[in-house]
Amino acid sequence: MDLNKDGSKIMEKGLEINAVEVKSEVSLKERLWIIIPVVLLIGLLATLGYNHYAEFTWDGFVGGFNQELLVFFLIGVFAQLVDGTLGMGYGATSTSFLLAYGVPPVVSSTAVHVSEMFTTGASALSHHRFGNINKKLVKHLLIPGVLGSITGAYLLSDVINGDVIKPFIAVYMIILAIIIIKKALKKNIVKKKTKKLSVLAVFGGFMDSVGGGGWGPIVTSTLLGRGRNPRYTIGSVNAAEFAISFASGITFMLFGGIHGWQVIIGLILGGVISAPLAAFLVNKIKRKPMMIAVGILIILLSLKTLSKLL
Repeated sequence: MDLNKDGSKIMEKGLEINAVEVKSEVSLKERLWIIIPVVLLIGLLATLGYNHYAEFTWDGFVGGFNQELLVFFLIGVFAQLVDGTLGMGYGATSTSFLLAYGVPPVVSSTAVHVSEMFTTGASALSHHRFGNINKKLVKHLLIPGVLGSITGAYLLSDVINGDVIKPFIAVYMIILAIIIIKKALKKNIVKKKTKKLSVLAVFGGFMDSVGGGGWGPIVTSTLLGRGRNPRYTIGSVNAAEFAISFASGITFMLFGGIHGWQVIIGLILGGVISAPLAAFLVNKIKRKPMMIAVGILIILLSLKTLSKLL
């Protein structure tokens, strides 16, 4: 009897030790989801500050802001609320507003790509905080999306004109939007397995870099059209978008340099502040109105793109 008791105590202690080891391993993995984005953002901020020190002096920082800083800040707030809540639209929304305000295309494109490196990081951290992320889905999208975005950014810098492909992206997104709205209006949405996620991620990352936006509309729309849960789809696609934006942003910075610091800072401040609110709203908005809103947003943005080109 004593041997049995001793043996059972040893087994219990062994199980406790294993449980602690497993818990610590899980805890480390959970922390990495926060540590990696934070380290990358701090490193990026330090690099930008070091390489552009003269532009961060008091005169260079404040000069020329005036009321324009508030305008760029509000654009950043609205664009991030759209993107963080619906899973798409930051690039298209912010670029449309900037161009309408009179910001040159080159400056607006650079500003959006650089600011997205920060806003998507804040969005990813916020969605992780509110439990909106399917980590398995993020892993499937991450590496292929990064490879696609780097390839697209490089080709856009040296080889092709992104305006040529924009009509095809717009038509594709309108078709997806119709599918999403049709799915939303159905009472019972049957979830179908999404095949070739890596191909979808490569295509989305490539089009995002080449067309100035498209990761959210292409990837989120396709996944929602297959009946995936909007909350986890939007959270996961936003989390993966941080890596895609970071990769394309670095590529654009290497080839084209940085312009329009006033615009960049306004967009970053607005986007970072509104990212937690957007992630919180994903939990509060119901599936049907969310999908309808996504579909309507895609159609409006795509029609606007086509009208400009035609």
